[in-house]
Amino acid sequence: MIKKWWKEQVVYQIYPRSFYDSNNDGIGDIKGIILKLDYLKLLGIDIIWISPHFDSPNDDNGYDIRNYKKVMEEFGSMQDFDQLLKEVHIRKMKLIIDLVVNHTSDEHDWFIESKSSQNNKFRDYYIWKEGDKKNPPNNWTSFFGGSAWKKDLISNDYYLHYFSKKQPDLNWENNKVRKEVHELMKFWLEKGIDGFRMDVIPFISKDQDFNNLSKKELLNPEKVYASGPRLHEFLKEMNSKVLSKYDIVSIGEAFGISKDTMIKLSDEREEELDLVFLFDIVRIGRDNWIQNKWNLVQLKKLFKTQSNVDEFHWPTVFLNNHDNPRSVSKYGNDKDYRIKSAKLLAMLTLTQRGTPVLYQGEEIGMTNHNFDNLSQFDDLEVLGNLDKAMGSGISKKDYITHLNNTSRDHSRTTMQWSSGTKGGFSNGNNNWFLSNPNHDRINVENDLNNEDSIFHFYRKLLQIRKQSKDLIYGDYLDLDPNHQNIFMYQRVGLKTTYLMILNMSDSSINYNFDNLMEYSLEFSNRNTKPRISSKHIELLAWDALMFKK
Repeated sequence: MIKKWWKEQVVYQIYPRSFYDSNNDGIGDIKGIILKLDYLKLLGIDIIWISPHFDSPNDDNGYDIRNYKKVMEEFGSMQDFDQLLKEVHIRKMKLIIDLVVNHTSDEHDWFIESKSSQNNKFRDYYIWKEGDKKNPPNNWTSFFGGSAWKKDLISNDYYLHYFSKKQPDLNWENNKVRKEVHELMKFWLEKGIDGFRMDVIPFISKDQDFNNLSKKELLNPEKVYASGPRLHEFLKEMNSKVLSKYDIVSIGEAFGISKDTMIKLSDEREEELDLVFLFDIVRIGRDNWIQNKWNLVQLKKLFKTQSNVDEFHWPTVFLNNHDNPRSVSKYGNDKDYRIKSAKLLAMLTLTQRGTPVLYQGEEIGMTNHNFDNLSQFDDLEVLGNLDKAMGSGISKKDYITHLNNTSRDHSRTTMQWSSGTKGGFSNGNNNWFLSNPNHDRINVENDLNNEDSIFHFYRKLLQIRKQSKDLIYGDYLDLDPNHQNIFMYQRVGLKTTYLMILNMSDSSINYNFDNLMEYSLEFSNRNTKPRISSKHIELLAWDALMFKK
């Protein structure tokens, strides 16, 4: 296996708008991130990934980019970004940024020109099609509700938008578009950034037949959108002309792809991307806005699929990000065992095979927010899918009940720094979004002052991980894949074997395991040592135990 720095380090995602407000306007900013770099260094973070910081009208919180070479005014200036990059590197950390190039904002100069005339030289930068009388070109749907086509009243043509109507999709068939993308990537790489996380990158290649989707395909259109015929060609070109010229990491957000596509995208021999984000684990049990029941056996199978790849592939490991609800509220017990289950999830994430990616607030066990009505939500996906939800026969009350388990807004509430007003995120009068009321007890200040906190558990685990190449590169073996409550796996290295035993339930369990006496207890989330005999171990609710031999 080829060893790389990004295989051995840990990523921390920052959603700038919600992280820390330095100027009290209610919006997180770049200077706010700079002020918290020492906190991240103390935690043990190596790589910081910031969600889009580019100039944007904020229809989709920065994922609709108006100017790729300008910083969003609410976040600061290019000088602030340069200072952030400098301060990150001074602390011997790395900085990666979002690359959002499946689409732009409809306020981008390219699109303004494109829609001005059918003969404009930028017309072919986007995907324009004639409709059929009063209907759009096909039945493709947007992830934010309704048709994926928007009619332009001047030309009577339709443009394609997989997401918001203010996010027109770029036409990657046009080599001028690809050159523009390569040029803007070089702009940021020459500044010294350490890589890109590439937003919905499998969607850049479109099936040029533009055929209607079948009823089955309409249930999960992302599988069609992610299987365009020229995806690998486009990524190989990007790698050859840009990525391969720098010592950086490239991470593709790979929503909708198959396992086979994942394997090809991240195969070192293919020279496309270094890492991909697979969504099978974070979306287990999900069906659009509905969270169905799932079980541990299913989850373990997904981890096994993700981890048991050959030496030419390297996985990513994450349970939370800006597009998914809080991990402790989904995989743990955020009421009776919040602290203990959050520590268990820390051990699960940081002892898997792959590069771990943490999300802001995960390290203190931030939970889902309890939303009471639709007006509290900020995410345009919520209102965009309202008609579809109502059409399925559920009430608004039921829709909100589902959203309280699935909405992206749970991860976008403001970071909880202290028990003070609005969780210490800002001293301004009006924050851009809600602060979870439980910030009075769940906050960074409390965790820093408590050696037994979730924060310090993450910190100690990160130290253990950094000190052991066997824990990073060792083989992954699930020792009891069919147990309904216990997740037990080994990481088998050249010198050391680690054994993790996780009780992912509210019940105590007397668990049989014959050769546990061969191991020594390295780390756990218990205050007392577990009772171990030659044949079994007594596990308490949400126990997370790391052994080694």
